[in-house]
Amino acid sequence: MKSFACGDVVPGCEARWVCSTEDEILVNVAAHAASTHGLVELPVELVQSVHKAIIPVS
Repeated sequence: MKSFACGDVVPGCEARWVCSTEDEILVNVAAHAASTHGLVELPVELVQSVHKAIIPVS
């Protein structure tokens, strides 16, 4: 399992995900970025920050 908190990358955002794989988290984060933050295209730096902030959950 993997976990990601949007607030780790976008201060003030309280959205969080726990998914089986990193790919599942990325799909959810992309949809959230578009619907909540208005980001249709994600800058490479943002994607890298998201990858770094995904943590394993035991």
